[in-house]
Amino acid sequence: MEKRTYLITGAAGFIGSNLTRYLIAKGNRVVAFDKLTYAGNYSSLEDLPEENFVFVKEDICNTPSVFDTLKKYGVSAVFHLAAESHVDRSIDAPGDFIETNIKGTFSMLTAARRYYESLAGEAKDAFRFLHISTDEVFGSLGAAGYFTEDTPYAPNSPYSASKASSDHLVRAWYHTFGLPVLTTNCSNNYGPRQFPEKLIPLIIHRALNEEELPVYGDGKNIRDWLFVDDHCSALYTVMTKGKPGETYNIGGNCEKQNIEIVKTICSILDEIAPKKNGRYEDQIVFVKDRPGHDRRYAIDASKIKRELGWQPSESFDSGIRKTVNWYLENKKWVDDIISGKYQCQRLGTNA
Repeated sequence: MEKRTYLITGAAGFIGSNLTRYLIAKGNRVVAFDKLTYAGNYSSLEDLPEENFVFVKEDICNTPSVFDTLKKYGVSAVFHLAAESHVDRSIDAPGDFIETNIKGTFSMLTAARRYYESLAGEAKDAFRFLHISTDEVFGSLGAAGYFTEDTPYAPNSPYSASKASSDHLVRAWYHTFGLPVLTTNCSNNYGPRQFPEKLIPLIIHRALNEEELPVYGDGKNIRDWLFVDDHCSALYTVMTKGKPGETYNIGGNCEKQNIEIVKTICSILDEIAPKKNGRYEDQIVFVKDRPGHDRRYAIDASKIKRELGWQPSESFDSGIRKTVNWYLENKKWVDDIISGKYQCQRLGTNA
């Protein structure tokens, strides 16, 4: 495909920064739109080529600024990633999630619709608005079964409820206003540049600092894990091949219990960064479970494979090893975050 200009909201975050690099590597231009809240880290976007990269520090709730940015840079399509995303944090401060995830998505849709209606010809035909969501909107699964694109919504946390709300807004803007939208619901991502409040980078950081490794409840909560580079390739596939108005589930075909994840990280660290005394697994402690903690998520990603030809290429064994190595090789990146507001303390206990 010819070079396109993509606007990415939340571009300084985990998935956003990896997607920015992925798109630029394919020869595209990226307009990174980010407020740089606690989870936005500009260092994740350093060293990108100026001819293919523009950074705009702004709030997605500022609708006029969103529209002006779309117009100024002649944006071809939008990847809407900006969101408050941590369940524990949503328990402590649900209002932030309403503001960013619901009001922010409304703002983006409003600006995108106005911009879309100003386009003509091929530019209008090619414009897309891709909304990136989560499998958590579907609630909790039992021991069997998978989330499909037709699974009824049943969010159980302020975070998942806010994302469910944003999904419904996106759907409505397609059916009511004709905005060419796409929606993806993905499983748990992992990989480089993930904010260290999430399970995998948190465990790596605490293990290396010989701190306790907290595991909620009995540790048997199950998630489907997706390597972030695979997610980026899936998003690009949906953007370039997906049908407007459709929803696509993106999964890694990799169900793991939380305790399995923690023990795997410990085993890799024992191998490549051994302690002077004992094993990293000795640092594991079980703590009181998170309020409303969903027991199991698992994605049926057969639609995106069948209709668009995408499937994950990274196994969990190779992906988690790449991830651990990245954090070992980029300790300064982590240290710069840790020196700020977030100190790896536990969140989400104010139920």
